[in-house]
Amino acid sequence: MTDIELKEQLDALVMKYNVPEFADNDPVGFPRRFTDKRDIEIASLLVSTIAWGQRPMILRDADRMLSKLGNEPYRFVCEGDIASIGEENVHRTFFGRHLRYYLTGLRELYLRYGSLEDFAIACGATASEAPAWQLASSLRSLLSDANTAAQCRLDGPDRCLPSAVDTSALKRFNMALRWLVRRDGIVDLGVWSALEPSQLFIPLDVHVANVSRSAGLLVRKQNDRRAVEELTCALRRLRPDDPTIYDFALFGYGVNTSGTGAAQSSQ
Repeated sequence: MTDIELKEQLDALVMKYNVPEFADNDPVGFPRRFTDKRDIEIASLLVSTIAWGQRPMILRDADRMLSKLGNEPYRFVCEGDIASIGEENVHRTFFGRHLRYYLTGLRELYLRYGSLEDFAIACGATASEAPAWQLASSLRSLLSDANTAAQCRLDGPDRCLPSAVDTSALKRFNMALRWLVRRDGIVDLGVWSALEPSQLFIPLDVHVANVSRSAGLLVRKQNDRRAVEELTCALRRLRPDDPTIYDFALFGYGVNTSGTGAAQSSQ
């Protein structure tokens, strides 16, 4: 199949799946609840962090998590009683202690930088050839510095961001950046201006990877950073200005043909 033929097929799938109804049953619906950029940033980070497993469970648990923040993420990060969050399960292996760890770091971030976008600029992510990995690495360091040594000895860091950032596919983090950077007026919010859609990398989950291999877009067998780079390079041939628009096509087709209704991923 030629690139032209492949692009035509993927563009047709984008038209099918990149629709407002997509957000009704997808984690992106949660940051879409807000209008303040800081609320959108925090909701994007937290919700994407727990976006693995069956989608109904993700949506249920994301709603509960934001309720713990009074449905005011930015206000709670800056003023809320983080210590009051108990040890209850938030989502699968993500517990209250992990949420406290993340919120403690985010409080430091917003007090020092004002927004996640400004932090991304300050840490050099927006000028990097690999923005998600630069930002995730810097954020992981900030979270560690903001928490006590005892908190860092728990499994909090690895539940919030993977330990092997440099080699991880960073599926959930790349997805959050897609929400924040792409401004399509349909699904993604595009509240950032410091990054361009052309700089984004595909959020690689099981569905996207399987469809991409079937379509000849991806050869690498492991779902890791190298696979993300390979697939994104292929998609940039088709759409240099906005390669991650094909996330809708690949994920939507993969979910509907597999029949699982899952949002499986590794970090």
